[in-house]
Amino acid sequence: MKMVTRTSSVVKMTWSTFASLEDGSGPFGYRGVMSRTLVIKLTAGADEPERANQAFTVAATAVAAGAQVSFWLTGEAVRFAVPGHAETFELPHAAPLVDLLTAIREGGQLTACTQCVKRRDLTEADLLPGTRIAGAPAFTEEILAEHAQAIVY
Repeated sequence: MKMVTRTSSVVKMTWSTFASLEDGSGPFGYRGVMSRTLVIKLTAGADEPERANQAFTVAATAVAAGAQVSFWLTGEAVRFAVPGHAETFELPHAAPLVDLLTAIREGGQLTACTQCVKRRDLTEADLLPGTRIAGAPAFTEEILAEHAQAIVY
């Protein structure tokens, strides 16, 4: 086994992963992050900064590790898809949320909940470019897909 170190300049994190074994499986019997999709749903907005930051940190880290990431914003979290909102978010000892959001947008899919957007009188034009608006059917399809892992914050 060979140790591989990857660094993400966007989120300024370093971690180590094990290279695949000859049979294609990793050291713990799985085939590595590339074969799985991570679906993260954030239900907390700036009113719950630690929970919100945890979701963004995990999503950005997974993107930097090469995983396919689908990041869903629901409830007050949809406001993070509004330009300028992430820049106002502050949490001591945490990576800047705007940097985490940039990493997610560049390497993953950002989705805002249809009903949550409508309840806040937002439209696609009010959101960051590339933000998809979708609802429960799309979320359900993603989390029930083979090799998908869902996490809700």
